[in-house]
Amino acid sequence: MTRDAYSSKVDKALRYIRAEYVRRLKDLPGASVHLFNTVDAFTPSLRFKYISEYKLQEGIYRMSNETQQGCQKCSPHMGRDIGCEYTRKCDCLEYAAVDESRINDMQTLAEYRRFQKEGGNTLGFPKKFPYFAEGTKIQKTGCLVPFYLNSRHPIYECNDKCKCGPACRNKLVQFGRTVEVEIFKTTSGRGWGLRCKEDLHEGQFIDTYRGEIITDEEATKREELGSKLKSSYLYSLDKFADSERLEQHELYVVDGEFMGGATKFINHCCEPNCRQYTVSYNKHDPKIYDIAFFACRFIPAGEELTFDYLDKDEGEEMEEPGEDAVPCLCGAEKCRKWLWT
Repeated sequence: MTRDAYSSKVDKALRYIRAEYVRRLKDLPGASVHLFNTVDAFTPSLRFKYISEYKLQEGIYRMSNETQQGCQKCSPHMGRDIGCEYTRKCDCLEYAAVDESRINDMQTLAEYRRFQKEGGNTLGFPKKFPYFAEGTKIQKTGCLVPFYLNSRHPIYECNDKCKCGPACRNKLVQFGRTVEVEIFKTTSGRGWGLRCKEDLHEGQFIDTYRGEIITDEEATKREELGSKLKSSYLYSLDKFADSERLEQHELYVVDGEFMGGATKFINHCCEPNCRQYTVSYNKHDPKIYDIAFFACRFIPAGEELTFDYLDKDEGEEMEEPGEDAVPCLCGAEKCRKWLWT
């Protein structure tokens, strides 16, 4: 293919490149990934390598499987045959956020306040599983419950060492993308974008962000070699930096520029329809976890998928733009006007 491309006319070479890229997309596991471009004859780079899990580079160390602990009091048939059924029994929720609205007595509340100050195991306090176990007309089985959808609480899924079985309600993201997506060329000058071929329910899982995991030092080197105008695909794994007292140089970074998944093509929007959430399968490893994209509202088929690159909460002010500020082209009604300041 490469030899033919070099010896062919430009238009023919571009067709060869397009055909090869589409072929690679067809080889990907899971629901189909499509390519659509009526704007020009170009195709995303063939240098980009699709991977199904993180690629750990030099200096990166993942906690061994021996450190992974699964829930032992749960079973596949606890009541509704949905695996984990009771939050007070599920060991995987040891570090999950406590649902304070369900604390009804002052003694338990006082004990919880003490835990907040001193730290420790919060098992026994009221918590929630992250996903709906049963669907309704409004929500869909497997979608995020409001306690997680409307917050930034990390999600702890069950793992292979659990006794809840493979069909547990608390296992979702680890199985990968199940919706068809389409990489397409935008008409607004924002390059490539990503959209779904089907309607997405509020709280529905879309896909994870994958790439090379590199050290913070290596990430800094790669940033310095680039420029403000060059797209950045670096994502710092800093969710637990404060709670684990991790220094900046100890943090790992995901770089999705050269290898990753279709989520590389999700564009920024100041009023996004997707949000990214932390999903962990090993509660004892605060440095490596998944970054999962969920729909934060109903998204009709064909609407472009977007998320906030700066992850700004509503009402949070942005710094004044500097000389090298990059204009935002998202076109949202409440656009902040600048992407990088």
